[in-house]
Amino acid sequence: MSKQIQDAYLVAATRTPVSKRNGMFRHVRPDDMLAHVLSAVVGQVPGLDAGEIGDVVVGCAMPEAEQGMNVARIGLLLAGLPDRVPGITINRFCASGLQAVADAANRIRLGEADVMIAAGTESMSAMPQIMGNKVSLNPAIFDKAENVAIAYGMGLTAERVAAKWQVSREDQDAFALQSNQRACAAIAAGRFRDEITPYTVHAHLPGEGGTVRVSERLCEHDEGPRPDASLEGLGKLRPVFAARGSVTAGNSSQMSDGAGAVLLMSEAALKRYNVTPVARFASFAVAGVPPEVMGIGPVEAIPRALAAAGVSLGDIGWTELNEAFAAQALAVMRQLDMDPAKVNPLGGAIALGHPLGATGAIRAATLVSAMRRDPALRFGLISMCIGTGMGAAGVFERV
Repeated sequence: MSKQIQDAYLVAATRTPVSKRNGMFRHVRPDDMLAHVLSAVVGQVPGLDAGEIGDVVVGCAMPEAEQGMNVARIGLLLAGLPDRVPGITINRFCASGLQAVADAANRIRLGEADVMIAAGTESMSAMPQIMGNKVSLNPAIFDKAENVAIAYGMGLTAERVAAKWQVSREDQDAFALQSNQRACAAIAAGRFRDEITPYTVHAHLPGEGGTVRVSERLCEHDEGPRPDASLEGLGKLRPVFAARGSVTAGNSSQMSDGAGAVLLMSEAALKRYNVTPVARFASFAVAGVPPEVMGIGPVEAIPRALAAAGVSLGDIGWTELNEAFAAQALAVMRQLDMDPAKVNPLGGAIALGHPLGATGAIRAATLVSAMRRDPALRFGLISMCIGTGMGAAGVFERV
């Protein structure tokens, strides 16, 4: 007997501030960041029976070392959720956090759960330890020319995109400057305040007489945006991935640490807890592209997600397009004829950072916050490219 697909609703979302790699969160564990946002998002729904959470789905792009051993389950237990709540860690590289939202929503849509949490966590400060464990590419990758791009670094793929879609260095730097300017303006205006749950970092330092002194620092704002960014400064940076290239540290996403979480409910749960949702999960799509131009992935994924939601790009009032690189973001926007004013209005990953598997959940918190502020904002879109040649996109409708 078949069941009717039901709607899944986003009712709460939050995130940590995003730290630069080896910045304010350099000694913060990713499972602690995860526990922090899980506890906070549950706390946004007064009276919620946490034991009713069907699953906690957590995205992580490098689920090893400090963020290994099913970090989802460890994080939820550290957050104090009941033992009966299960957790699963998933990996679709940079789309892991968005994939977590889609997977959690689909469990509700299929009638398998009434309450779900989707999240993401990533510490790129811990990446040397993680990558140092044992990363070994399959030698067969190098046996055929068409497979070699699997081993390309992301920066090299950005150079390929810049060349193929003719994105100039000047345009990349101008886009990067705009990302920083928008992010700094958003912070100054308090735009991120409602979506961020501040994190207190504790440091153990040597004190007098052999004692240990504990210091505290309350982290409330994203660390990456550069208020002093300028076209002149960006123009002086050397390419870092190709000798005669155009992709620099200044027009690429920042390596970062952070976590985000989203709480979803069925209509039955909304009524039971008397909760007013923010948005309805409308659709999700993922698509493959050649690995050597992985950054163009959203060009394939976005139209699929829009078609599944029954809307057009013109209906989308706010897009969170992950700025892995200015080259790929601009190529995607031009190929799809996207309105620049509606893409990353508060800045993107070039300024705000990109903690890999957490980014999708973090940007979901940004979109939810925007929908709360603006009653006229009906449809929102989250999209990103994915390493080894993929793109992902999700559509959300304000309710």
